[in-house]
Amino acid sequence: MEKNYDVIIIGAGVIGTAIAFELSKKGYRTLNIDRNPSSGYGSTSASCAIIRVHYSTFDGCALAYEGYHYWKKWEEYLEYKDENGLAKFIECGCMIYQTHENDYLKNIIARANELQIPFEKWEPELIQRKLPIVNTKQFGPVKLSTDKEFGKNSGENLRGAIFFPTAGYINDPQLSAHNLQRASEKKGGHYLFNSSVEKIMINKEKTSGVVLSNGEKIYAPIVVNVAGPHSMKINQLAGVEEEMNIKTKALKVEVAHVKPPKGFDYEKNAFVISDSDIGCYSRPEIGNHVLIGSEDPKCDERIFVDPDDWDQNFTEQWKTQLLRQAQRFPDMPISTNIKGVVALYDVSDDWIPIYDKSSLPGFYMAIGSSGNQYKNAPIAGIMMADLIEKCENGHDHDKDPIKLNLSNIKREINVGFYSRNRIINKESSMSVLG
Repeated sequence: MEKNYDVIIIGAGVIGTAIAFELSKKGYRTLNIDRNPSSGYGSTSASCAIIRVHYSTFDGCALAYEGYHYWKKWEEYLEYKDENGLAKFIECGCMIYQTHENDYLKNIIARANELQIPFEKWEPELIQRKLPIVNTKQFGPVKLSTDKEFGKNSGENLRGAIFFPTAGYINDPQLSAHNLQRASEKKGGHYLFNSSVEKIMINKEKTSGVVLSNGEKIYAPIVVNVAGPHSMKINQLAGVEEEMNIKTKALKVEVAHVKPPKGFDYEKNAFVISDSDIGCYSRPEIGNHVLIGSEDPKCDERIFVDPDDWDQNFTEQWKTQLLRQAQRFPDMPISTNIKGVVALYDVSDDWIPIYDKSSLPGFYMAIGSSGNQYKNAPIAGIMMADLIEKCENGHDHDKDPIKLNLSNIKREINVGFYSRNRIINKESSMSVLG
């Protein structure tokens, strides 16, 4: 029996399920196909699930602040209560150190003022009162742990930090994708797991569906690539990669989970921290742990891999991140017991995602989003559903980029900002807070 849908969505991570939810609300009959056994099992489950509202670009900042409001009213947004429970937004706030590397947050402060996002200026003395385990001396520029100058500070304090109270993290990112799956199923969405797409079918120069690895054909006039680290391979199957000015690749990343300094309840009293002076970001983790990721300083090797053939073991990078964080938290125990996550990020050439149509009619993309777009999943779903609906009704998004109304913050953004054909954005930090 022939299987037909209005839209096939390749991927069932947090953004793929959000797109399904939003398209289902518009009346589209959707099918998400994922190689994993359940929604959110890929890059989403490995995400640090940080919800932040600061960004160096206006469009990025506006989208993030809009996205924050959906996490604040998560159950209301879903219109459904998952039998597994609901993911929780831990609104602990986010502190970003003002450093030479981030131009002392000049752009971020300007964007926050422009969008009326609340923030506080923290001097080093206030930082130490809020976080008594911290050393606020300058250690930059970021170095490898093998550098003979590693661990030496300048003797001077950092200038200070900016604290955004409207930030935090989601306690269970995989559950958040499952929440969206259940919400979309209530609206008529369908899901197919443990299945891989091997071919994009094309009929009369337009998308017509997919062929699975078992040979099964599933038909739909619209296909959306939300395949995470496999996005580049799906684009190649569709024959659209060559015409794109911005492309994506799979990047190996490592995140460390370690204990905080003895006697300090990090889970209860700490917050999300971005620290470009040591090249790390961190956040509290369940069980009174510190979760430490890399902000990809220039001295670190970036390991791009084939997402179907890569080394999933930890490397020296895990220890490097731990030692860098220990500069800031000098009493943090240096563990030899390696715990954390090794995963793949789907990153674009300028670390800004691609939310766009393609040169193949009916084929759309929500890619290059790993590490920086978890927070935007609900509004990304809304944006992609709006883009697909308008393009399918004849709008030429390449010539006349669609504008998206951000209803919570009463702003409008140009979706062309996320075009596959953009030039590399020089305002991008070229890194993530994953």
